[in-house]
Amino acid sequence: MNDLSPVEFDILGALYFVEPFDNIVKEVNAPENIITDCLRGLIQHKLVTAMKFDMEQSEYVRSFIYDSDNMRAYHYLATKEGLMKHNSR
Repeated sequence: MNDLSPVEFDILGALYFVEPFDNIVKEVNAPENIITDCLRGLIQHKLVTAMKFDMEQSEYVRSFIYDSDNMRAYHYLATKEGLMKHNSR
């Protein structure tokens, strides 16, 4: 993934902290289906990670497996690579 689209750039900008899917939709000015597709691509390129709340640890932890058909079930966070790509623009 060389250049970020404007939607991908906005998604990364919204993910400096762990955020639920609905917050991303509110912050990014694009249709939900476009946001979903871009978010899946960012995850595939390891620029974003899906997170789940771990009750035992009382914190969000990386979910190594996620259901791409149920994006609302997760929270998301930009990875170090994603933040670097966002800041290099």
